[in-house]
Amino acid sequence: MLTGKSVLNQSGTTEFVFRVFTTVPEFQALLFLLFLLLYLMILCGNAAIIWVVCTHSALHTPMYFFLSSLSVLEIFYTTDVVPLMLSNIFGAQKPISLAGCGTQMFFFVTLGSTDCFLLAVMAYDRYVAICHPLHYSLIMTKKLCVQMVMGSWSLALFLSLQLTALIFTLPFCGHDQEINHFLCDVPPVLRLACADIHVHQAVLYVVGILVLTVPFLLICISYVFIASTILRMRSAEGRQRAFSTCSSHLTVVLLQYGCCSLVYLRPRSSTSEDEDRQIALVYTFVTPLLNPLIYTLRNKDVKGALKNSIFHKAV
Repeated sequence: MLTGKSVLNQSGTTEFVFRVFTTVPEFQALLFLLFLLLYLMILCGNAAIIWVVCTHSALHTPMYFFLSSLSVLEIFYTTDVVPLMLSNIFGAQKPISLAGCGTQMFFFVTLGSTDCFLLAVMAYDRYVAICHPLHYSLIMTKKLCVQMVMGSWSLALFLSLQLTALIFTLPFCGHDQEINHFLCDVPPVLRLACADIHVHQAVLYVVGILVLTVPFLLICISYVFIASTILRMRSAEGRQRAFSTCSSHLTVVLLQYGCCSLVYLRPRSSTSEDEDRQIALVYTFVTPLLNPLIYTLRNKDVKGALKNSIFHKAV
């Protein structure tokens, strides 16, 4: 049985390396350029949303406040993962220390959890706007909006700190441990522990339910009431406008929760490490990229504000 001191000494020398995508130089260059391009598009797209919301007073509403908060999250989220991932595509495997791995995991879980909570908050905002339009400004005050965003961050920080601290009390035998992933995510790191992980796996499921299942159920309940209200609208134009404001959000919700649930809520016996890595590419690149694309292409207010800004710049 390992004592606390021996675990500390052992883990202090442990380093992790990430499994490479390919050893073929041509494919490495292609992947590097592809991921770099996607990363730059994510940064530019989400930064554009933040900028246009901050600089146009017509967009100073709860819906766009939440949208800009989501864009800030996406920038931090991808920046936590992609630069290190790009540095590991070429050449020999570069080790990451135990502390570095724990730090990346903490921020990754925190930002991902906040993302899920914020999507639930945005669903509540749409529920109030469509089901209680006359009381919208009284309910969705600036103070409440800030409190909901800060509450999402606080809950995510608390859960992430507990989960990360619990995982890194485990012993990791050996010096160089290969993670079959491109980031220090919870499931692949857990697989490398040389101790019983049943308790840690149970905690991961509990956190997964709190972060994924509970918010998703709240979103579903919100959209049941929203759909009921939309179907009762007499104006076809009103129904179309209400559906348009919700469809963008629903698209992002289904993609985010669907992919994350496949990784974190499936039984371990039915999962493949390679599958998890492929699915992780979706919520690392596709979802953060689709957020600005979906919300700008399907939102007349944001499109109009962006066109006005570009036109004024050109003039």
